Amino acid sequence: MTQQVPEPPSPFHDGEVALQRTVGVAERMEAFGRRVIRDFMPDQHRDFYRQLPFIVLGSVDSSGDTWVTLLSGKPGFMTSPDPKRLAFAAHPDKQDPATASLANGAAVGLLGIELHTRRRNRMNGSVQQLTDQGFEIAVEHAFGNCPQYIQLRDFTFVREPDDFAAVPAAQALGMDSSQVRAMISAADTFFVSSYVDDAVGRHVDASHRGGKPGFVRINADGSLTIPDFAGNLHFNTFGNFKLNPKAGLVFPDFETGDMLHLTGDAELVLESDEIDAFQGAERLWVFRPRKVVLRAAALPLRFAFRADGWSPNSLMTGDWQQAADRIAAEQLRNNWRPFRIAQIVDESSVIRSFHLEPTDGLGVITHEAGQHLPIRVRPEVTAEPVLRTYTLSTAPSDGYYRISVKRQGLVSNHLHDDLAVGDVIEARAPAGGFTIDPLEARSAVLLAAGVGITPMLAMLRSIVFEGLRKRRVRPTFMFIAARTLAERAFDKEITELAAQANGAVRVIRLLDVTDGAVPGIDFDAEGRISTELFRQTLPFDAYDFYMCGPPPFMQGLYDQLSDVGVPDARIHAEAFGPASLKRREHENAEALPPVSERPMPVAFAKSGKEARWDAAAGTLLDLAEARGLSPEYSCRGGSCGTCAVKVLTGKVTYETRPSAKVDADQALICCAVPADPSAGGGDRLILDL
Repeated sequence: MTQQVPEPPSPFHDGEVALQRTVGVAERMEAFGRRVIRDFMPDQHRDFYRQLPFIVLGSVDSSGDTWVTLLSGKPGFMTSPDPKRLAFAAHPDKQDPATASLANGAAVGLLGIELHTRRRNRMNGSVQQLTDQGFEIAVEHAFGNCPQYIQLRDFTFVREPDDFAAVPAAQALGMDSSQVRAMISAADTFFVSSYVDDAVGRHVDASHRGGKPGFVRINADGSLTIPDFAGNLHFNTFGNFKLNPKAGLVFPDFETGDMLHLTGDAELVLESDEIDAFQGAERLWVFRPRKVVLRAAALPLRFAFRADGWSPNSLMTGDWQQAADRIAAEQLRNNWRPFRIAQIVDESSVIRSFHLEPTDGLGVITHEAGQHLPIRVRPEVTAEPVLRTYTLSTAPSDGYYRISVKRQGLVSNHLHDDLAVGDVIEARAPAGGFTIDPLEARSAVLLAAGVGITPMLAMLRSIVFEGLRKRRVRPTFMFIAARTLAERAFDKEITELAAQANGAVRVIRLLDVTDGAVPGIDFDAEGRISTELFRQTLPFDAYDFYMCGPPPFMQGLYDQLSDVGVPDARIHAEAFGPASLKRREHENAEALPPVSERPMPVAFAKSGKEARWDAAAGTLLDLAEARGLSPEYSCRGGSCGTCAVKVLTGKVTYETRPSAKVDADQALICCAVPADPSAGGGDRLILDL
């Protein structure tokens, strides 16, 4: 009888798995971890450690506090006698709180990191063969790490690594020390240690954290709040914190050699308004220090920041001031705010972009790619303000608003002809349900005609930015239709985005009129976007389709996609003006309540006015205007959501299902009418208007 070999234990403990589950990757990481987390060092890692001038070492002292340090030596001070051992010819500083408690059998965590190449590897194990000449580490786990958030620095030695004669005595300080606060506030890099104890023993981890200077915030009580950015999803540090909230931090000053060591307690923050407001943050953690030690000039190395040294990933993150401004701005979501026109750019012969910045000193409210911005202007100075909505052509990560407007009406002509840099318009919070998940695994197809390019551009910007941040760009095909080459906008910007995506984005450009345009250079196909073109271009796969353009373009493509079997839920559309896309009702769609067949009394609660609706009265917006009210609206077709009003009593329905998302207790009055009393709303309608 064949004896079954038991499966080795998981490379992740319960705390790590719990965090992996919060982002839906536990099963994937289990399989991945079994492949890459080893109980020995590959030859590549052994060679890597041999060439390093320092290593990050985390340990635990006799009182159970964890500390972390940078242990230095001339390259070659670390060697690997065999794949299971790493030997150190090093003499640690006796004042170093992370090495003072080293003893045979002590658990340690190691991070080998090369700042001038961004390479790094993790390892943990236990101290063996500790003597005056050095020590060895017996490997428990070894694995590679991604290079994100590492700033490029070149090193030099300023003294012998084991010569501590000129190193001042270590100082025990508090968080009120100006030197402590200055080092933390200026840091773009620090290192952290954590650990857990289980039935097998103690397991220590050492890790790197990087961002823009100031990404670690010092709070009023002396605690630190730290954003956690996209990483390798192992959750080694956070998993340890979940089971044992003890942390050690070291902030090295790469120019002076000073090292600031802290030990204390960590608290995970998985839900917070600050997470949403801090660009790139996926969670936060708060560190409360209990002991602070400054070792001046303790590092025998000095590092020079390279001219091109910023990590692209660090530059994709925000800062605490931006986060505070966004949170403050969010409180004004329902207010009209003044925005200054900071820049005007002609994108084509008919489309002009307006870059907007708030003048009230607060930030912009974060939007989703594809949403529109309601603006309010006065084309005639003595007249009432006119409201319009224009799709934002920027991604949420851009941190500013840009509307790109085609000349085609009263307000667009006013924007093109009358407004200049420095002029002020009013804007409200972005809105709309035509959005995209930039990290969805399924491929996206973006379809744009004319000025319909604006939401598609915002979506593409978001797809590329978030994909680079998370190291996987969503596969995307972008079809752009324009009448002429002169009318096509954003060519350079879209080409640059496609190049950044490293093959994940393909752009197909179509022209109706090709006079003066070079095939293969200025355009890829003639005529219009069609499912026949999709058959020629798209690999066999399942796609999400997103489209924006004039109503005939939208309706025609929708019908074609439906005819070839694309599920309605995978066809996402934004229509212009009052013409809404007429979708085919699928079998599972909830039926709209019937329209009232008899007159219905309607009360407008805020204004104290009443009216009587009948079939000849039109929409509820028409009825309100007939009673002298001026509700806000834009599209008049149920696509923008600007006109949403709370229903206090009664029920509404729609002749055609609106495309904008609307809450159950609200009505899009631009296209809503009273529902028949048989639908359960009663024989009276009261609106909060």
